[in-house]
Amino acid sequence: MPAPFFARFTVSGITLRRRHLFHLLFDQRTRSARRVEAFCGLMALLSVIVVFFESALMTRHAPAPPHPGLWLGIEIAFTLFFTLEYLLRLVLSPKPARYAFSFWGILDLATLLPLYVYWLWPEIAVSYLFIWRAMRAVRALRILKLLRFMPSLRLVGEAVSNARHQLILFYAFIAIVMVVAGALMYGIEGGENGFDSLGASVYWAVVTVTTVGYGDLTPHTAAGRVVASLLILIGYSVIAIPTGILSSQMTENLQRRRQARRCIHCRTADHKLDAIYCHHCGAALPRLKR
Repeated sequence: MPAPFFARFTVSGITLRRRHLFHLLFDQRTRSARRVEAFCGLMALLSVIVVFFESALMTRHAPAPPHPGLWLGIEIAFTLFFTLEYLLRLVLSPKPARYAFSFWGILDLATLLPLYVYWLWPEIAVSYLFIWRAMRAVRALRILKLLRFMPSLRLVGEAVSNARHQLILFYAFIAIVMVVAGALMYGIEGGENGFDSLGASVYWAVVTVTTVGYGDLTPHTAAGRVVASLLILIGYSVIAIPTGILSSQMTENLQRRRQARRCIHCRTADHKLDAIYCHHCGAALPRLKR
């Protein structure tokens, strides 16, 4: 016997609603899903900002912030939001166990647990819960999943990927220089000037070559100052050379992409990456391959 019309309508409606919610939470190819993902990341950042304000109002003489009921209510609201989001993702996922044990699933679960842990084990120090709640900022990493839909940021990502061999080679060379310079300073200065281990000497080399210069370790001999001067000069290349490599790669990728946006009717090239129509004849341009 066929199911009644209202039963079929109800099942179909639930299925369509479930499918719609699934696309909102898991499919970032649509604008609405990207907005939901960005909103969840924004809520995570807002909760972290609340944690910072709450901890700033606490002092050694006042271990609890003023108006504790207000802060508790805000935390309950954030916890309920993250709990609802986690349960929806868990229910709507085609493979709930796979989502639950994935990086994003564990991250989502960890961000909603602090308040529940505090209710179950009140003896846990409040400072540990503050640190745990502040880790919600990691949830903003979800926004990184949306970067692949932004042409300019995709261009940067492609430049880094294409230039990875040059960058790895350069930073490997810098690492070797750090070890050699640290060994030289360990032998030149010695423990009487603070360079009492090879690790401390390499730490000084890293701080010097990045032009940070904390001042906790300084050379006292003429030879040590010569090594420090050479490291400071090398330090400028740590910024200049990778910048040049990435700029060159981005320019090359940009020119290649613009050539790919050649109009099939008038053969005009050099269109913007987000252009839809030819600026010469008005015909539709071919889409860029992602």
